[in-house]
Amino acid sequence: MRALIFAAALLAATPALAQTPAPRETVEAVAGRIRDLYFDPAAGDRIADGLEAESAAGAFDRLSDGHDLAAALSRRLRPLDAHFNVAYDPNAPAGPGPALRIPGPPPTAGAGDPARRSRLANPMEARGHYGFRKVEILPGNVGYIDLRQFSNIDFDNPADPARRAADAALDFVADADAVIFDLRDNGGGAPSMVGYLTSAFTPANAPIYNIFHSREGTESEAPAVFHPAPRLDVPVYVLISGRTGSAGEAFPYTLQGARRATIVGEASGGAANPGGMVPVGGGFAVFISQGSPKNPVTGGNWEGTGVIPDVDAPWDQALTRAHAMALEAIVAGDSSRIDAAWALQAMNATTPAGDLAPYAGAYGEQIVSVAGGRLHVVRGRRPPVVLARLDGDLFTVVGDPGRRVQFSRDEAGRIATMDSLGVGGPGPRARRID
Repeated sequence: MRALIFAAALLAATPALAQTPAPRETVEAVAGRIRDLYFDPAAGDRIADGLEAESAAGAFDRLSDGHDLAAALSRRLRPLDAHFNVAYDPNAPAGPGPALRIPGPPPTAGAGDPARRSRLANPMEARGHYGFRKVEILPGNVGYIDLRQFSNIDFDNPADPARRAADAALDFVADADAVIFDLRDNGGGAPSMVGYLTSAFTPANAPIYNIFHSREGTESEAPAVFHPAPRLDVPVYVLISGRTGSAGEAFPYTLQGARRATIVGEASGGAANPGGMVPVGGGFAVFISQGSPKNPVTGGNWEGTGVIPDVDAPWDQALTRAHAMALEAIVAGDSSRIDAAWALQAMNATTPAGDLAPYAGAYGEQIVSVAGGRLHVVRGRRPPVVLARLDGDLFTVVGDPGRRVQFSRDEAGRIATMDSLGVGGPGPRARRID
């Protein structure tokens, strides 16, 4: 169950290629697999009966193109379970594949067998850094993790690469005063990674993990190994969108239910029930959900509704909103945090640029010019430092709110000096010379 979301069992290496069957034959095969494998037998029977009845009435007869038939079946099934999907590949092997089993993860090599581990390694996941697209520190000491998928962790292997990637990301933000997970483009993955990352911010063995119910029984999403040093007090924010799905929804749903994270963005996709693609013959395959989660805190899951954010924000503004909330929390907890305060002020600055021409000129070795409604400061061959107005003659360095520039005026009101400021104290002064 810890790798509920995984590809269907591999087919034989060199079978005959598929010949596109008649639509009714395909629909019957799809219905049969749903009846046999769907996690809820009664619902599987109802879904299969409905498909077969429609097919017998000729609902799909005109769809002789396999791609069109797959698309029509997907549209028909998806309202019943957001994971339903029918795919068609004319180059696929002809025969149907075996039934999926979901009692545990696919076999993996042990820590003492590097050769076997190497053979079984997934190069695509490795090149994708196991879903961790970006990890950085945002202004104000806010950690940011852009996670595009939840890769499976083999907890029996202490050197498992997916777990190493997760630990590296968590270590990088270990000293951050708040952490943002960006799941706006995360379509899902493995419960093992969901559980492990959840355990990095919650007490070990906390009764918060989803319980998956299947025909074979139940199993918890709690990881086989909990994170060794969970951060229980650091503010956590999770960004979601309509593209966030499946395991990508399990993580924010669990943290939200445990009151351990603030969810920011738009409602997620609403695909709760994991499973996998099952070949049905003729080049067709259908994704069938073979388990359904139930959260012990909420008593339900996110199927159909999606994860509902605590803070609504357009998907493309969710990061800015969460960053601002994190900075507000940091400043509220420690009024001496000038770095966070300055970062927040820079984000919230609304002062119009106004007439910037009076600031243009030479200040010692630095030349100040106006471009695009902002000041550009150039010294020799160095790239320009771009300044945006905060208030009056005070400007922030764009992209680095821990640095500021304060201009001062002479008795005639003319700009006379340019002082560099930093969160650690004042910097050098440059006097206007032109």
